[in-house]
Order: sequence, then C-alpha cells, then structure tokens
Amino acid sequence: QVQLVESGGGLVQPGGSLRLSCAASGSIFSINAMGWYRQAPGKSRELVATMASGDRTNYADSVKGRFTISRDNAKNTVYLQMNSLKPEDTAVYYCNADLVTTKRVRYAYWGQGTQVTVSS
Repeated sequence: QVQLVESGGGLVQPGGSLRLSCAASGSIFSINAMGWYRQAPGKSRELVATMASGDRTNYADSVKGRFTISRDNAKNTVYLQMNSLKPEDTAVYYCNADLVTTKRVRYAYWGQGTQVTVSS
C-alpha cells in the first residue's frame, strides 16, 4: 500500500507564488521519479515537471523559468515552487510517483489532486 499526500494548493493573485508538496509513504522500496501534472477544466491532464534519479528534471515549456521542482529523498517528498503565476496555471495539480514497492513491483501512483486557482 502506497499513499501520496499533496498539500499547498489554494487561491492566489496573478504574479503570486505557491508551493506544492507531495509526500509518498507506505510499502516503498525505491522511487524512480516523482513529478507534477495538472488538469484544467475541459482539458487533458498534462505534465508540469518531473524529477528522476540523479536529479534529472523535465519541465513543460509553459512553466520553464517560473516553476521549480525539487525533492527530499530522505522524506520521499517532492515540491513544486510556482512563481509568477498566471490565470492559465489554474488547474487541479496531481502528484505522480514512479516507484518500486517492497514486493518489487514497479507502478505509477497518483495523489488525490490539489486545486490551484490564479485569479484577481
């Protein structure tokens, strides 16, 4: 059993900042990558940022230079620092973890999602 618990969403004005957190817990043997995706109303879920082993990062073009992903491997936690937020960043943000369980099964887990709303 693996759980991903997200926190940090909310309402912020354009140009503001938010920091999302996602902690993975449970029957985890190792984590290959963690990241963030988002889904706006009427749109498909899209990649925002990921961080793999060796701190290799990948960002959507729309967030490069504004968002920063980081990980605390000791805590199995991933963060997303979001600066210079725009109304088009409004979405439900989902945490994702590509990991291997203690039963040596590799699987991708999702968090429950946290709402981010950018509006004046």
